[in-house]
This record gives sequence, structure tokens and C-alpha cells, in this order.
Amino acid sequence: MNQLKSEIRDGMQIDWDAPIEMEDGLILRADIFRPIGDGKYPAILSYGPYGKGLPFQEGYKTAWDLMSRDNPDALAGSSNKYQNWEVVDPEKWVPDGYVCIRIDSRGAGRSPGYLSHNNGRETKDMHLSIEWAAAQPWSNGKVGMNGISYYASNQWRVAATTPPHLAAICVWEGWSDAYRESHRHGGIACTFRKNWQEMQVKTVQHGVGDRGKRHPITGDTVCGPETLSDEELFKNREDIWLAVLERELDGAWYKDRSADLSKVSVPVLSAANWGGQGLHPRGNFEGFMNSSSKQKWLEVHGGSHWAPFYTDYGVTLQKRFFNHFLKGEKNDWDKQPPVQLLVRHPGEKFVQRFENEWPIARTQWTSCYLNGSDLSLSTGKVGDSASVVYDMMGEGLTFTLPPQQSAIEITGPIALKVFASSSTSDIDFFAIVRVFDPNNKEVTFHGALDPHTPIAQGWLRGSHRKLDAQKTLPYRPYHTHDEKQPLEPNQIYEFDIEVWPSCVVVPPGYRIALTIRGKDYEHDGEAATLSNMKNPMKGCGPFVHDDETDRPPAIFNGKVKLYTGKDHPSALLLPVIPAK
Repeated sequence: MNQLKSEIRDGMQIDWDAPIEMEDGLILRADIFRPIGDGKYPAILSYGPYGKGLPFQEGYKTAWDLMSRDNPDALAGSSNKYQNWEVVDPEKWVPDGYVCIRIDSRGAGRSPGYLSHNNGRETKDMHLSIEWAAAQPWSNGKVGMNGISYYASNQWRVAATTPPHLAAICVWEGWSDAYRESHRHGGIACTFRKNWQEMQVKTVQHGVGDRGKRHPITGDTVCGPETLSDEELFKNREDIWLAVLERELDGAWYKDRSADLSKVSVPVLSAANWGGQGLHPRGNFEGFMNSSSKQKWLEVHGGSHWAPFYTDYGVTLQKRFFNHFLKGEKNDWDKQPPVQLLVRHPGEKFVQRFENEWPIARTQWTSCYLNGSDLSLSTGKVGDSASVVYDMMGEGLTFTLPPQQSAIEITGPIALKVFASSSTSDIDFFAIVRVFDPNNKEVTFHGALDPHTPIAQGWLRGSHRKLDAQKTLPYRPYHTHDEKQPLEPNQIYEFDIEVWPSCVVVPPGYRIALTIRGKDYEHDGEAATLSNMKNPMKGCGPFVHDDETDRPPAIFNGKVKLYTGKDHPSALLLPVIPAK
């Protein structure tokens, strides 16, 4: 039972359930797709919890159907029988001389063990798996890692352990900081992790066995040969949400699940999504800026979280990168400018442009001052002192610039400084940068998961306002999250809020706006749904902050007074990009 099976199918030599033994004796299981016959090839490796035997089409049907409709090139040229969520399609890589390795992470799918995500144990598993792959008779000694989200974020962590045979990583929409990007935005708990474990992880835990899906080709159970009781499954996995609720401050648990980017020296392609607010893009930008690699590139696109990776655009980009570093091809990748942007325009239009650095050196950092007397934004001098009150759980306040006289591009990190007081001992700030057309209709974009997202978002819990002076940049506040500093009711405090990087070209006649409120943004239209997500998509996708254990109404349902003017110069810092 659970033995390696090898066969030739669809022009590939496929090893099902190949065993990879860890130093503690546990056997991880991998599916390996490689060229037929003898030869030595580079490997593309991925390690994650979604079940290597669960087809994309079955596990993530809505996403698959949308990709089929909107991005037919993602499915073209393949039988799609071997498609998995967020990892490469071997039918598009093996013919080009790559070995594709899919490993079920410890405790997931066909790999036994205790299920605890993104921790040091998983990082060690990946390190050992990379070295195992490089020692195989079909290997040329070079291993690359590629994949989306979970399969991307863990690349930062394992690269920091410097496996000798890890030759390059393509981090496609992957976070690097477990606290700030994945679990607690600005200190506020994001319920995504709770729902994610329920919807996407428990369903493919090792031991679900006969109660789960079967692999459509091998007929084997996706979740291992044994079928465990609910009680046994529960004991064999970490309760992520309980762990988050018990740990409001940053510390060892989050740091174990974060990357030391200064130790990442391998060649990097970091691919971000402008619409990934709530989980991914910050990690891609921070990873690009702070990794120590001498050979690193940043690419930023739009559209859905999954489709661009599989499209001709995405696959071509990935192969050029890996062909250079894993095969030694002289394809001028090393002459590629460090930054490749798909600049966003209203109507889901994108224009490719190359830059030499991030943030863009020619950025005109522009302060837009808030005016509490008329809810305006102004790039001129600070106005007279004013204050305005809003209900924490109400619609908040929206400040607007006058209609643009000419087109303006906003591309880069954004920061917000506000002076405010609370009627309680704390405040949760939700900062939303928005754009409205001449008819006062909001311009939204397709986010990574939600079809209608605003331009940019930022979050901060007032009691977490303490800044790290060494890591804070003028355009990117960095909070320590190492102690709570409760507010004295009705006392004025200064708050610096990080708003995640974004991009939009605002046409003439359109207006830029800032909304400050005490709850998640919601757009006016009908909510969308995805089969693998618990909550409907109302503008923030699954990245919402609505747990009353973390946000007790007694504290977070009071009133906020916002102060503006020369004594309290509340301002939004925008990255305005002049034409080259």
C-alpha cells in the first residue's frame, strides 16, 4: 500500500507517490513528472497542503470555470488532466526539458504527520526535499521553485536556509511576513485564516482517506490510504485561528512562519498582483526590496489570483527566467530591467512598462492634506484647524481631491498620517484609497479574488501605533507590534498607517478619494462568490476583519474624532509618477 508507481502517460514518465524520507523518519509523498528516457534535467519543485491528487477543476471549480472563460490560453496546449491549484502544469513544462515535482506537505494529502502550516518544520522539509531532488539520477543538480501563494510564500523561507542546490525561485503572489501580511493587518486579526483552514485545508488533510476524493487517474484516495476519525484528525492538526486569537502581538509563532529576507541570496523573480490587497502583494514588494540577492526582478500584474500564472504571458515569463538560471540559456534574461509593471488604467486596461528600481526613483511624493471642515483633500498648504466625528462601525469619512485636470499616475507605496481620538481605549483604522469617475461612480478593479476591489487599502489598530524607527520609511511606516499602548479616551494621538503599494492612472475629470472608517470596505454592487471561499466577495474578498473576539463591540463600536489643519496635519502621501 502507498508504494511508488511509475508509468508513461501523455508523453511523460510519471512517478506517483515517490517517497522522500525526512531526517525524522517521516515519508513525504511526491508526484514526479519527467521527460521519457535517460537524461539529466532541472527540476521545478513545489510543496504545499492542497492535495497533489486533487484536480484544479474539482477542488476549485468556480476559479477553473472563470479561467476557462476569460483566459482560454491558460488551458490551450494541454489535456489539463494534471492541473493542480497554484502549481505548474507539467504538460507545459516537461516537453521543454523540466522535471516537475509536487510534494504533499506534512500532514496533507498523501503525506502523513502533524498538520502545522508554514512553520520551521515545513521549511526544513522543503530544504531536505530540494537536496533530495538534486541527488536523483535524472537531475542536473539545479532545482527551482515555482508556484502561487502558499507555494510562493514558502520559497522565501526555504531560500533563507540556503539549500546548496536551490538555483532560482519564482515567488508568484506570496507573502513573506506572517504577522503583517497573512494573519494580522496592522494588528487586526484577518478571518481569512479561519475560513481557509475550514474550506481548503481540513478537506484534504491526510487521513480523510475514503471520505475524500479519489485521484481521477490512479484511483488512489487523495488524502492518504488511511481513514481517521474526526477526533484523530482534530488531534493531528493545529488550530490556526485559536493560535492567531491567542497571539495579538508579533512574536516567535509568527516569526517562525516568516522569512529572514536578508538571507535570501538566490536569483529571484517576485511576481505581485496589484489587486492582491489583504494577503500577497506586500510580501512580493518587501521581498524584492529586502532580499540580499544580486540577481532579482520584480513583476507586477493585475487580474485574478490564479489565471495570470497559467497564461501564455505568465508561463513565458517564468520559462525565460528558469531557462536562464536552471539551464544556462543565453536568452538575455540578465539584461531584463529589474522591474516590469503592467500599469493599471480604468476598464481593466494594462500597459507594460519597465523600470530600474522600486519604488520608482522619479516618484514625486505628494502630501494630500485632509480638511475636516469640508471633507476635502488638498495638495496645497495645510488648512485651518478642524475636527470631524464618525461612528467606528458606520460608513466613516470620505475625503476627496478636486477632479483631475490632466491624467495622473499613482504607482508605489502609500502612507497615511492621521491625528485622532477615540471615545474608547482603542481604534481600528481601515484606510481605503478610491477613484470616482465624472459621474461619481466608483472605479474598481478585479482583485486577486474579488471582482470589485478599491485602489488600495491599509489597516492599523490604534494601540499598535508604535513604530520601529530603524525599519520605518517615509512612504512605508513599520510597526513593531511588540506591545499594546491603550488609548486614553478623548486624548489626541498621532497614527501612521501603512497602505499597501498600488497602481492606477487616473484620467482627467476623475477624482481620487480617501475613506477612513472602522470596518472593512464594501462596494455597492452585488457580491460574487467562489466555491472555495466561505464568505461572499463584497470588495475585500476573503480578507475581512469581523471577529468579535478580536474586535469586541464595547471597544470597537464607539466614536472617533479626526483632527486636521496646521496643528494636526493629517495627510495622505501619494506616489505620483511623472512621465519618463
